[in-house]
Amino acid sequence: MHGVAVQAGVVHGGIHIGAQAVSATWTPWQLPPLVRVVDRASELAALERHRVRATEEGRSVLVAVSGLGGVGKTTVALRWLHTLRPRFPAGQLHADLGAQSPDGPQHPGDVLARFLRALGVPAQQVPSSLAERTALYRSLTANQRLVVLLDDAASAAQVRPLLPAGGSVTAVTSRSRLSGLTVDGCYSVQLGPLAPEAAVELLADTLSDGRVTENPDDARSLVELCAGLPLAVRVAGARLAARPERSITTMVRLLTEEHQRLEALAIDDDHNVRAALDLSYRALRPPAARLYRLLGLHPGREFSGAVAAAASAAEEEREASPLLDELHDASLLVDAPGERHRFHDLVRLHAAAKAVEDETPQERALALRRIADHYLANATRAEAIIDPQHRTAARDYGPGPVVRVDVGADPESALDWLESELANLMAVIRGARSAGLPTVCWQLADALWPLFLRRKFYDDWSAAHAEGLAAARSIGDTAAACRMLTSGGVGELGRANVTGALEMFEQAAELFLESDDRLGHARTLNYRGLALFRLGRLSEATAYFQEAADQLPANGDHRAGGLARLNLADVALALGQAETAIHHAGAARTTLLDAGDTYNAARVATLLGQAHLRLDQLDLAEQLFTEALTPLRGMTADYETARALGGLGEVTERRGRTRVARDLYREALDLYAAVGRSGSGEAETLLGRLRRMESEEPGT
Repeated sequence: MHGVAVQAGVVHGGIHIGAQAVSATWTPWQLPPLVRVVDRASELAALERHRVRATEEGRSVLVAVSGLGGVGKTTVALRWLHTLRPRFPAGQLHADLGAQSPDGPQHPGDVLARFLRALGVPAQQVPSSLAERTALYRSLTANQRLVVLLDDAASAAQVRPLLPAGGSVTAVTSRSRLSGLTVDGCYSVQLGPLAPEAAVELLADTLSDGRVTENPDDARSLVELCAGLPLAVRVAGARLAARPERSITTMVRLLTEEHQRLEALAIDDDHNVRAALDLSYRALRPPAARLYRLLGLHPGREFSGAVAAAASAAEEEREASPLLDELHDASLLVDAPGERHRFHDLVRLHAAAKAVEDETPQERALALRRIADHYLANATRAEAIIDPQHRTAARDYGPGPVVRVDVGADPESALDWLESELANLMAVIRGARSAGLPTVCWQLADALWPLFLRRKFYDDWSAAHAEGLAAARSIGDTAAACRMLTSGGVGELGRANVTGALEMFEQAAELFLESDDRLGHARTLNYRGLALFRLGRLSEATAYFQEAADQLPANGDHRAGGLARLNLADVALALGQAETAIHHAGAARTTLLDAGDTYNAARVATLLGQAHLRLDQLDLAEQLFTEALTPLRGMTADYETARALGGLGEVTERRGRTRVARDLYREALDLYAAVGRSGSGEAETLLGRLRRMESEEPGT
């Protein structure tokens, strides 16, 4: 054993080591000094509640604070432990267990030797074996009230011999969750990044000048680029503090470029965010490290276990589960809602950088293709469930394997799946062309058609089809370009860009003519008629719809012919020709029901209800609106549901049931708002009726 033993005071009780006794000791106060803690009140309160509860039950107190490197684990533990000094007069012990040390973790026997010497055991009397040192340590602490901080632990096995006996408090920090300590009664706290307001406060504390106050917007941008990681915020602040003349805007500019962000968060290789993440990365087993790298290629913020399986070329999701658990245990992943996983922003950048460093370009391309194929295959499956009549184009996949998931067995659940994955699907679409996957780009946009049509994500609809069109044109795929123009044009109609929609439909019509595609050209007649209808050019619209109604069945698409008849009915109703509208709509409904198109058949039922309402045929109108609502609600088709509710509300109002009518109008207005159509003419009409009814109430 090494070191000098200094003795002071008196040892109470007989402590024997072999034939010799320890006769004196002193009180160790080894905890490092405090630094300021920001926004950790809830975690500190939870730690203290556990201590009080365990003490009342007569148990030793053991807590573990885990989280990503640089998230502030040691800072939180120190803040809590320093407050306990008056209650624990026997002293404070501290050891860095070195889980991330280049030389490897500390052996618990070496740490125990230091603890024993700190407690007054002469170096020559420290036992040689781990078991004997553990026994002596627990004998010494059995009647003492100590605070022990075990920093940067590698495993529960490393920690367990270092736990004192008696009524002491032990705090362990680790990048891993150390779930093995649960059997020892451990209470765990997982630290996440700071909220933006708290991160700005930390930046101001680090700078200690007026730059944060003078530039609050830039300060917030800076901490958002640091992703709320305290280490990153302090490093950025320290770099600014060293350059008083530098503005926060300059640091924001340095960090804005993603590939420069990690490099900028360093000061002379000290407190380097990249270095902190490198330590966690090097501790991973090779399969987990490979998954970490490949997940860095995922373009979205969150992902499922199935995506992890796809990235690693596993056949099934369960094959990736143990590796995901390892990344969670290392605090490189955090849980997201719905049993999903998420990278801290800076960790994602680090993982992507490691993919570039440690994977070949071919392996990166294959992994990204497997991820994209996973989304494409499952979105296509959802598309088929929601809209079996949609003319799904053939899909092209890479060498595989393609990981498939359960997207639901009915239209509503399939729509829910698409909506839950929309952010990731859009991220794949936006990155596909630059990744050399133009076919995936337009095919994935095509697969999202049923979601866009029913749930009206107009901004994403427009962006997806713009990307898809550019991708189709880049590979000279005329058929794909036409699909993007027509489907995208319908989206532009929905967002009231009618002129733009008409231009897209006319471009598609020209391409169909050039390729002698008569059916495709006939379909554009319907689309162009819709745009002209919206522009108020009703006679031209009627001509296009009539031509489409004739040509589409003649070219083999009876369902699209039914849609043309639906559009003819819509124009007739706008012209005040209710009976003509009923004639066209009736024919359309028969065709669509025969084709199994329940969604559009429900739309026709709504239109028929409106036509019968114009003729004061309230019973028929009510029946039709009610019939429309059942399938539309089941598909969560909010816009069409709102239209049917508005019609049913008008029937109810005419019958004098004003309270029920008001409720129906309010529900319809909520749905219009949900799909961004509060400013539409239909919504404005309902709002006017509702206000009139409310103003006519007694007492108003």
